Amino acid sequence: MALSLSPTSSSSSSSTSCPSVNHENPTRIYRVSPTCPGSGFCSRNLRVRASNVGKLTAISLQAEGATTHSSAAENVKTREKEASIPFTRPSKADSTLTIVVVGASGDLARNKIFPAFFALFYDDQLPEDFTIFGYGRSPMTDEELRITISKTLNCRVDKRENCHDKISQFLKRCFYHSGQYSSEEHFLELDNRIREKEGGKISNRLYYLAVPPTQFVDVVRCANRRASSDNGWTRVIVEKPFGRDSESSKKLTRDLKQYLNEDQIFRIDHHLGEELFENLLVLRFSNLVFEPLWSRDYIRNVQIIFSKDFGVEGRGRYFDNYGIIRDVMQNHLLQLLALFAMETPVTLDAEDIRNEKVKVLRSIKPVSIEDVVVGQYKGYTEGNMSVPGYTDDPTVSNNSLTPTFAAAILSINNSRWDGVPFMMVAGKALHSKRVEIRVQFRHVPGNLFNRNFGNNLNNATNELVIQVQPDEAVYLKINNKVPGLGMRLDRSDLNLLFKKRYPREAPEAYERLLLDAMRGERRLFIRSDELDAAWAVFTPLLKELEQKKTAPELYPYASEGPVGVHYLGAKHHIRCVNFRF
Repeated sequence: MALSLSPTSSSSSSSTSCPSVNHENPTRIYRVSPTCPGSGFCSRNLRVRASNVGKLTAISLQAEGATTHSSAAENVKTREKEASIPFTRPSKADSTLTIVVVGASGDLARNKIFPAFFALFYDDQLPEDFTIFGYGRSPMTDEELRITISKTLNCRVDKRENCHDKISQFLKRCFYHSGQYSSEEHFLELDNRIREKEGGKISNRLYYLAVPPTQFVDVVRCANRRASSDNGWTRVIVEKPFGRDSESSKKLTRDLKQYLNEDQIFRIDHHLGEELFENLLVLRFSNLVFEPLWSRDYIRNVQIIFSKDFGVEGRGRYFDNYGIIRDVMQNHLLQLLALFAMETPVTLDAEDIRNEKVKVLRSIKPVSIEDVVVGQYKGYTEGNMSVPGYTDDPTVSNNSLTPTFAAAILSINNSRWDGVPFMMVAGKALHSKRVEIRVQFRHVPGNLFNRNFGNNLNNATNELVIQVQPDEAVYLKINNKVPGLGMRLDRSDLNLLFKKRYPREAPEAYERLLLDAMRGERRLFIRSDELDAAWAVFTPLLKELEQKKTAPELYPYASEGPVGVHYLGAKHHIRCVNFRF
């Protein structure tokens, strides 16, 4: 059937100079004069509807009283050729971005989310036409929101020109809407305000849920039904924790997927936006000196260390419900392990990388309680100074067994890593702030210089240290001869300190992740099957600790942690000399 098309009005059968457009759901309607050789679908009143919905261009052919027949984007070229009509996608100038920060009056939104969006605005990473709405239960005006967030905005040290003007321009794009998280009516009011700002353009909407997980489903339900885009994309960023165990995590995912597709859900863990995660891929797969050594043949053990020099100040109620294993180890430390241990992905595309991460996570044996040490920091008094312990926090129960420290041995059951212990350590109120991966290599077989190291061959161990805090750096510890007479050996560091090599201030983790979400880049976000595999590693341990009411080993505030961690390391032949957490 050959088609000859001319635009027509949706309200009249007479031809007009341009197709009618409904700005809330832009649909162009064309009159068709069909020629129908032989048998087939034919009507004198046939019309073609061409709709742009996000990335998908859909075409439907409909005759009066007939059923609609639709075809997706893969048939567009064929229909274009038959109909001799150019089907063009809207340009970026035809679209607008609306960002909705739900929980806008909270600390996370005020101290992290709004400053990250401003940094992106300052670097010209946001689209020209964007609007930010804060949504929360607290009554607040637009101006009150602007005053609140202006106190947390600043420009990078190396980019201070026009800083005040940029802040002023950014704040003019920020608005506030007060409402309940479970009220569809309030979200409909928000939608009306958003549409006023969009002005009939293609609408893309990004929701950031800076609220407790108990509110996720209500917010998503209301946003989906009353305040989602009907002609562009809608994406939702949810903050960890994603459940408390395998069962609750799966339920949360099921509930969210009642209203969202998997590709609309961006599960964020801000540590995944740190340079270490990106740089780990580069170190592994673009340096021939490392890749051949990345296996059980050369690596003796791997330590993933997360040490904080402060307690739970201000977060006692939240932390006591989760503990250090759920708060740190199950998510971003396990993500570090997955990136470190995974096989080479087919490409750097998000799905290829996440597929490999899922494979290695599924290869990890569930953690055994015999390979775990848990601890809890206690207070102390020294002279006139008194430091409170964990249970001294007024929001924490006096008999709480929640661990603020944990060390665990993980084993990967595959050919590359069989027999290599991965020691994961995380704790609060320790003596230093430190986040790193420490790789200890095997001893040199038949080392000619063994006698120079005495009885402790561990002193000759080569180490690769990939550090995020206190400063981003990469160290390679090697053995070398001390200059002078005789043969005295020493361990030295070949180091790359990022702040010296790259003095420019690096973007914050949230900036990278928010920009990726706006671009639809999912590499640093967690997929649902990845989340399931991660919870499967720790859920049996968490249940056993709670059922047995295991008492954590106490350790002083600002110390190296529980003594038991050194015994755990020795049990698995992990070198504990100068093994400070």
